[in-house]
Amino acid sequence: MIQVEVKDVDLQNAAAKGMDEFLQVFVDGIYSAIGGEITQESLSSLNSDQITLLAYFLLRDEVMDGGFVQLIHNGYGGFIFKNPFAKAMKMWGLRDLSKMIYDVHTLYAKHHEEIEKECTDDEFMALFEQFPDFDEYDDDFVENEEKWTSEIAHYVDNNIDSFAKIV
Repeated sequence: MIQVEVKDVDLQNAAAKGMDEFLQVFVDGIYSAIGGEITQESLSSLNSDQITLLAYFLLRDEVMDGGFVQLIHNGYGGFIFKNPFAKAMKMWGLRDLSKMIYDVHTLYAKHHEEIEKECTDDEFMALFEQFPDFDEYDDDFVENEEKWTSEIAHYVDNNIDSFAKIV
């Protein structure tokens, strides 16, 4: 396992600004430790909590920007749906997010090949109309993102040693 380190001063400053900034210190520390890229090799050097935190940030950024269709189209569907991410969310206490991921997994399994195809910008935009089943989940995620991010921040705060060494 690779040693992820975050500076205590950075953590204190971020915590004073809010949960997003607090979590970002850990995410930045993890990315720094793995050379800034998520690869099979870099993931193998992280523990399951660190991988889960990265997965949540990818999920959150993609879904908040363009929904689950964008997440899948940009190639992150396998990372979220073919790994035990939903199970980890349940173990972290986020049962409603876990249930959503399991539900969206069904749609992912059914449609991912078509959504993942290379396409033009216009064809990409048309995907949202072709797959309206994702809309309800996109809306639900947006409505609950702040609550879920707060719950994740509390989990990280209560389990800091699983995420990084404070220096």
